[in-house]
Amino acid sequence: MSPHNRADDTVKRIKDPSGGSNQTRVRAHNERLVMSLVRRHGSLAKADIARRTGLSAQTVSVIMRALEKDALLIRGEPVRGRVGQPSIPMALNPDAVFSVGLKIGRRSADLVLMDFIGGVRRQLRETFAYPLPGQIIRFAEAGLRQLQDELDETSRGRIAGIGIASPFELWNWLDQVGAPRNEMDAWRDFDFAEAMADITDLPVIVQNDATAACGAELVFGRGREFSDFAYFFVGSFIGGGLVLDHALYTGRSGNAGAFGPIPVPGPGGKPRQLLNQASIFVLENRLKEAGLDPSPLWLNPDTWPDYGVILSNWIDETSRNIAIAIVAISAIIDMEAVLIDGGFPRSVRTRLVETVEREFHKLDRQGIREPAIVEAQVGAEARVIGGASLPIFDRFMIDQSVLTKVPA
Repeated sequence: MSPHNRADDTVKRIKDPSGGSNQTRVRAHNERLVMSLVRRHGSLAKADIARRTGLSAQTVSVIMRALEKDALLIRGEPVRGRVGQPSIPMALNPDAVFSVGLKIGRRSADLVLMDFIGGVRRQLRETFAYPLPGQIIRFAEAGLRQLQDELDETSRGRIAGIGIASPFELWNWLDQVGAPRNEMDAWRDFDFAEAMADITDLPVIVQNDATAACGAELVFGRGREFSDFAYFFVGSFIGGGLVLDHALYTGRSGNAGAFGPIPVPGPGGKPRQLLNQASIFVLENRLKEAGLDPSPLWLNPDTWPDYGVILSNWIDETSRNIAIAIVAISAIIDMEAVLIDGGFPRSVRTRLVETVEREFHKLDRQGIREPAIVEAQVGAEARVIGGASLPIFDRFMIDQSVLTKVPA
């Protein structure tokens, strides 16, 4: 059965996550708690962990000795106080665990090898007019082999699994990207996680791409600064995520925070979905109409050419529609902030966020609490980083923020 058509709301997992070396075994609750705190704060001493968790100093000492023995934690430089023995902060060992992330987009696929603290060690990319299952599997199989071949035997044994970040219902919105329906329909009954299990013994976890991006921002970006926020990721199609009380909220079917369908004014004032008014495919089509090559948009999302007035107009229109969506969301959810990211250069992100804020303040905001509108931090690779985070959080952390739901 396709992961997109499952009737339950649990994550799509393939293979027992407890398999593999002792360094990738499922950790006990208190061990996860300690590692989660250390990850969140960068480094902590035993006394700090005992105070924050309520665990006894002896229990914390036993846990940290076990984690240090497994090379999951490493010692920092001693910190001397005014009295008593110096405290020794402990941090996650970047080389202790690795994870593979696969992002499937409508114009490109990315494969990364990520370390225990979120550092991308290696990245591979393939671009296409539209994605097909067989093509993606071939890219993933060849790329995974390359990533593993570049590691020594010990490091290969420390790969926790593969996290896949993919749009739900890839076969939809075909007209916008010019993909042939008969070929894209192959995704309807394609079980990607099962197909990946045929090419690797590693555990496989699948998540919606925008949700994964939001999780990456929550864990590694500015999302740590806010308890409640809405997140927009402007890709080929705009998507998003929702964080409530420091945890990713995915809803009953995993579709909470899918802001693309929010109605906004279209041509002539007729309502259209936000994804038709605030997505990169809109810019792509306008470049084609002007006789310009749009391929740099996805060939290198970190460096776009200067598209001049076409890009400026797209930023203005996209910002206006995102601002309308923010007002609608704010009327329902009392959130601290809105974080905006996308598959584009940082300079474009800065311009977009500044323009969204201006457009937001032009709207009637009576009756709502105004959220801060800020730039996200992770950037264009947020989706694949979020995917790579899935196996690590599934195995080693307690605050995995429910990055685990697939739609009914």
